[in-house]
Amino acid sequence: MLGDNHFADERNPRPGRAPGGFGEAAFDNVHPETGAWSDEVEDAPAFDLASYWRLALKHRVLILGCFLAALAIGAALTLLMTPIYTAQATLQIDREASRVFDAEDVTPRESMSQGEEFFQTQYGLLRSRSLAERVVESLGLASSDQALANLGVEPPARVGSAAAQAERRRNAALAAVQANLSVTPVRGSRLVAVGYDNPDPVVAARVANGFAENFIQANLDRKFQSSAYAREFLEERIAQTKGRLEEAERQLVAYAANQQIINVGEPSEGGADSSGSSQSLASNNLVALNASLAEARAARVAAEERWRSARSSQIMTLPEVLQNPSIQRLGEQRAQLEAEYQQKSSVYQADYPEMVRLRGQITEIDGQIQALASNIRASIQSQYVVAANQERSLLGQVNALKGDVLDLRDRSIQYNILQRELDTTRTLYEALLQRYKEVGVTGNVTANNISIVDTARPPESPSKPNMLINLALAAIFGLGLGIVAALVLEALDETIATPDDVEKKLGVPVLGVVPLLDKGQTTAAALADIRSGFSEAYYSLRTALQFSTPDGAPASMLVSSARPAEGKSTTAYAVALNLARVGKRVLLIDGDLRNPSMHRVVGVDNERGMSNLLSGSSDLATVVQRTRQDNLFFIPCGPLPPNPAELWGSDRLRHFLAEARKDFDHVIVDGPPVLGFADSPLLAATVGGVLFVLEARGTRRGQARGALRRLKVGRARLLGAVLTKFNAKTTSYGGYDYAYDYNYGAEGGEKKGVKKGKKA
Repeated sequence: MLGDNHFADERNPRPGRAPGGFGEAAFDNVHPETGAWSDEVEDAPAFDLASYWRLALKHRVLILGCFLAALAIGAALTLLMTPIYTAQATLQIDREASRVFDAEDVTPRESMSQGEEFFQTQYGLLRSRSLAERVVESLGLASSDQALANLGVEPPARVGSAAAQAERRRNAALAAVQANLSVTPVRGSRLVAVGYDNPDPVVAARVANGFAENFIQANLDRKFQSSAYAREFLEERIAQTKGRLEEAERQLVAYAANQQIINVGEPSEGGADSSGSSQSLASNNLVALNASLAEARAARVAAEERWRSARSSQIMTLPEVLQNPSIQRLGEQRAQLEAEYQQKSSVYQADYPEMVRLRGQITEIDGQIQALASNIRASIQSQYVVAANQERSLLGQVNALKGDVLDLRDRSIQYNILQRELDTTRTLYEALLQRYKEVGVTGNVTANNISIVDTARPPESPSKPNMLINLALAAIFGLGLGIVAALVLEALDETIATPDDVEKKLGVPVLGVVPLLDKGQTTAAALADIRSGFSEAYYSLRTALQFSTPDGAPASMLVSSARPAEGKSTTAYAVALNLARVGKRVLLIDGDLRNPSMHRVVGVDNERGMSNLLSGSSDLATVVQRTRQDNLFFIPCGPLPPNPAELWGSDRLRHFLAEARKDFDHVIVDGPPVLGFADSPLLAATVGGVLFVLEARGTRRGQARGALRRLKVGRARLLGAVLTKFNAKTTSYGGYDYAYDYNYGAEGGEKKGVKKGKKA
């Protein structure tokens, strides 16, 4: 029955196999921690837009439902909302008001660096509770329940006293006014828009104007209060300073009277002499006597000089004598008499009576001149004596006054202290009086730096609700909610649905994707129809197996899955069938010694099989059966043994595989599920490769990872995964369509369809 085709291990070598063996492959391409395929998985990009698009398409119903539901809810809520009208008044806020007087104001000035703080302060004042209270009070917004109803506020219950009810109405109105107020600065200007929202446009305009007017009045009131406070402060300080001034004057006068300090007139500039004392009477006398002494000393020096000159010079050469009018007149008379005498001397003799008379007159005049000169010299002497006496007298008086002035200075120290305190107090008093007058004048001038540019008018159309904005927000919210829900569902989804899930969640390469059969279609019929997508999927799987190792498809292969009913038996049969169709001698083994089913698929009896072979009661030739397909041979399970794991762990399996290698190109084992049994790990450690079958949307990630870990323990070589029962109609995966469908025309077998599954 068996042919003569034999091949050695060297025809299909692979890493991890012991020479001369048929398996013992290592699970070296699986992550040591997670059991996931790791050596061929490339790093995914940080942001894969295509994967998010596939996620959106996968959950498109959920996202669209959230989107439409949000739009509907947003439209319904918008239609149910009460229309709100917004009225705005525009104010201009300047840093400083117009200057009417040049006097400084009592309020602080803002510098350019403090401008932003100034405007933020003004905006805060516009939003303040105190301004809202002024508006409520001035407009009577809390005067009645009807006034509250106009604000859109439900009147409070009528309980308690009238004062308590009024307080509750006031608090309700205040809360409504502050909640609906808006302060919007106009960027790059000193303008600010004060808006108010209300269902009634007239009320909205009235309240907005009330805020503008009361803000201006509050600003003026603050300025007036600042001036009033300054006046009160100055009045108090003036009264205190006046009292101190009067007390200082009394102390100064009392001390001056006690110390006999008499000042004549107001002090000169500086108020004191060089020693700091005031201009007292003794000081004035000393100054006057000292001036007289200086004049007397000068007169004495001049008189002394004249007397010294008169005493040492000829009397007739003295300037005083020569300049005396009497002497000059007598000199003229003598000169006339001398001339007459000389004239007559030529006629008369010296003893002539006329000549004697003339000589006598000349002699008499000479005596008079001599007497006058002597008197002048005596006068110069007398002037010198008088000047010296006067100097000595004045010097004595000055020396006497010096002692009095020095004593006065000692007694004037405290007097000067009191005088300076009096002067300081008087200066402060006068400054306070001047400032008080300035504040009194500027306080009566209304200097305002806030003005109304535009008053609020009742708006014609409501500002809220805005249907377009609300629908846009609802659409954004619904879209975001749908995306979040899709991401949450995707994060919680543990199923393996697409080949992408296999590679990302398990890290295992996908060798084939088998589509889900239509209702009423059987596996045998689909495999028999070579044009069906089902057959084409397994053709692709066979091709992938040819490239799974450097030497083609493994000589021995285990087909297993994590749990039952995932399509592993169908996959094992289809792979064996396709390998046989290309001329390979294939031995298919039903390795599920617990729940065999392959004999029903192949259509043979199950009287003897692997259980007999492994137990030693039969040999290979007696258990191998031919199938309807050429080159395809089958070994059924045989009688169910009580201990399948012990049979698979015996050395007979290795001997059997070595013997089968001589006659068959490929040995394919349909193994039991991995989870819950030790059979598959034992088989995986012996065969040359493991093909892992996963059911789309049937196998969970935890189950698959657990199965991969168990295969790793058995040192299996994982070839890849096969995703079965994949519904290409409901799953869009990366632009691929796994509906393998070939349509052949009636004429000449021309192929009209194309194979889907190529990259879009």
